[in-house]
Amino acid sequence: MWQQPAATQAGILTRAQALRAGLTRAAIHARLATGRWQRVHYGVLATFGGPLPRPAQLWAAVLSAGPGAVLSHETAAELYGLAERPDPTVHVSVPAARRVVAPPGVVIHRSTRAEHGRHPALEPPRTRVEETVIDLVHTSRDADHAIAWLARAVGARLTTPARLRTAVRARYRLRWRRDVLTALDDVAAGCHSMLELRYLRLVERSHGLPSGSRQQRRNAWYDDVHYAGFGVCVELDGRLAHPVDQRFRDHRRDNAATVAGARVLRYGHADVTQRPCAVATEVATVLSANGWRGVPRRCGAGCVL
Repeated sequence: MWQQPAATQAGILTRAQALRAGLTRAAIHARLATGRWQRVHYGVLATFGGPLPRPAQLWAAVLSAGPGAVLSHETAAELYGLAERPDPTVHVSVPAARRVVAPPGVVIHRSTRAEHGRHPALEPPRTRVEETVIDLVHTSRDADHAIAWLARAVGARLTTPARLRTAVRARYRLRWRRDVLTALDDVAAGCHSMLELRYLRLVERSHGLPSGSRQQRRNAWYDDVHYAGFGVCVELDGRLAHPVDQRFRDHRRDNAATVAGARVLRYGHADVTQRPCAVATEVATVLSANGWRGVPRRCGAGCVL
């Protein structure tokens, strides 16, 4: 019966599946002619009329690409919850030996890793998390965007730096390889967003501040940066990590840290990227007031420290 495969594929069938399920060509044509069904792509049918929901769009795209096809890149990231918003284009990877004509709204990527990189269980077919992240690294427009995918995936606890490192080493041709491998060390140390990576590099390291511990669990939350020996916490408010609807949770965390005797400093993206020297000055001042005996250093000739 055609209903069973259609139910598992968000109402989408290939013409071949419908024929194997016992429908005749005439029966398929009649359903299309009356509008009960609709043609989505060549050889791909929706067993309902009207607009296609997102799951049906994804199934239609991957089925149109034929054997061995998997959702990949931004589309796989969407399914894993890594993308900020759905990309209107559906990305599909196929084995490198195949030639596939992309239907409207679909981008085809030919890959030597399409079969190896497929997730063994999840449907619709998609690349594994690590393969997805490395695909996105390779197609990123610059190293910062490439590294952001690593931090986002680890921060969402979908994978680990060790697994990503293995995936990087399996790619013989990968853009930003050196930057990515270096960044993975920082991600492993607890930098789970691009803002946290920039704080580590532009503020803490560049100005000789002590190394804070990162993502240290305290009660029901994690501190972004905790200078444990000095009772100082630095919270970094990135747009993704700290959306508006979680602002009161951040307030409760700050208040709890203060009650416990810690001093909390909070910075946003503009602070860290546009005035890192001023941020370093403030952090060094509070650390010194709490017992740090080190001496911060200027990061360059124009440093305002």
